[in-house]
Amino acid sequence: MVLAGVTALAGLAGCGRNEAEVAEPGAPAGPPEGSLEWAIAGAWRAADQPRDAFRHPLETLRFFGLQPTMTVVDFWPGSGWYTEILAPYLNEGEGTYYAAGFANGPGADPAQAALNANFERRFGDNRRLYGEVQFSQFGATTGPVAPAGTADLALFMRNIHAWMAAGIAEKAFADAWAALKPGGILGVEQHRLAPDEDQDPAAANGYVQEAFVKQLAAEAGFIFVAASEINANPEDTKDHPFGVETLPPRLLTAPQGEVPDPTFNSAKYRAIGESDRMTLKFRKPE
Repeated sequence: MVLAGVTALAGLAGCGRNEAEVAEPGAPAGPPEGSLEWAIAGAWRAADQPRDAFRHPLETLRFFGLQPTMTVVDFWPGSGWYTEILAPYLNEGEGTYYAAGFANGPGADPAQAALNANFERRFGDNRRLYGEVQFSQFGATTGPVAPAGTADLALFMRNIHAWMAAGIAEKAFADAWAALKPGGILGVEQHRLAPDEDQDPAAANGYVQEAFVKQLAAEAGFIFVAASEINANPEDTKDHPFGVETLPPRLLTAPQGEVPDPTFNSAKYRAIGESDRMTLKFRKPE
């Protein structure tokens, strides 16, 4: 997940295929190479796979209609949790993956700039596995995230709250609209605020109302297609002391940017698991 004013960088898993991926004689056959199941099961994702139980990548990407020949634009991919699935899958299927990272240049957040640099080095240096990843940027003053009208699928994965805080949520929807082909899909996963709670315009706790996301999409011209409860978590009470980041994987013990509190007991939040999230599918009209 990426938050506005990033102050901590996620650890980066190793990249590239290795001998561990070669099946031993007599070992059970794995998923067919090039399939989405293959990309999710890949040994290069070993550090990230424990979170699959919370994030449901297979079901989520199937819900969005991902196909191997697509052009996909991933807004703010962070350290690359979904990139490790999407880039190999699209590389095998001769699709194209655009990673629209943070805005670089004068005034850029140093932590975000470092995350961009690590991301581009990691996913740019192993073309055999990840293919030729297309690096672009998204921010308040950035240009197109991909050539206009070329993308089949745009992804907003748990970032809308950060864009609300930065005042660029409307621009994100507009930039996705511009990049997508007519009939293209916008897939959204976002921490979900209860419908009877007041929406903070800056979404400081990380939660956003589903109705508000639908409103932003409609204002940009998108048509709502469907919602899924794939990533729902009814155990999430959404009233945590440090917002959504009190929960795994961050497990904050103090406000964002402050020194961790070693006396804070995170057991309750570990038991809840990752956040309750909406999963929404929108379409750009033909």
